[in-house]
Amino acid sequence: MKPFFAATAAAALAACAASPAQADPQDAFFAALADHCGKAYAGRLVSDQQADAAMRNKAMIVHFRRCTPDRIEIPFHIEGLAEDGGWDRSRTWIITRTDAGLRLKHDHRHADGSKDETTMYGGDTATSGTATRQEFPVDAESIALFGRTGSHASTTNVWAVETSDSGYVYELRREGRLFRVAFDYDRSVPPPPAPWGWPE
Repeated sequence: MKPFFAATAAAALAACAASPAQADPQDAFFAALADHCGKAYAGRLVSDQQADAAMRNKAMIVHFRRCTPDRIEIPFHIEGLAEDGGWDRSRTWIITRTDAGLRLKHDHRHADGSKDETTMYGGDTATSGTATRQEFPVDAESIALFGRTGSHASTTNVWAVETSDSGYVYELRREGRLFRVAFDYDRSVPPPPAPWGWPE
């Protein structure tokens, strides 16, 4: 081997040995969410479909309320959608680690704390995703739930969660349907009350 190529190969091997192992994107994603634990942020509806007209121009808050090494609970509050005209505190997004990746579930409660008929639906990651975006195709348990409750259109749902330096995004999509809400990390607000049915 000629001296130049030998030196180049040696330098490349040394660089590889010195470089830290590539971080798992799901670990990086989960850690990025956990960095906001205890904090709350203002947000808004950013998609534009008639199905979500009631949410248009409503104040919204996401709260990274409780975190453990394997679970993050993220309530989603919407002003003016409760039956009494107050804040709707019915929704909590729950992201957990599993042996195969990450899981997203939706906890839905009524104002009296009882569970909604359609609750704890969601899905598991099918790919490693990225450090800033993870997708959750609907799982078999949720497809069965949607069938029992008549929500047949939801059986092809894919949810996504994004986090970046600027903010947090929650997304639902399927054919003919797109729902996205975005929250700005530079719009910190006081933590809201507990979501309905959860202890303070």
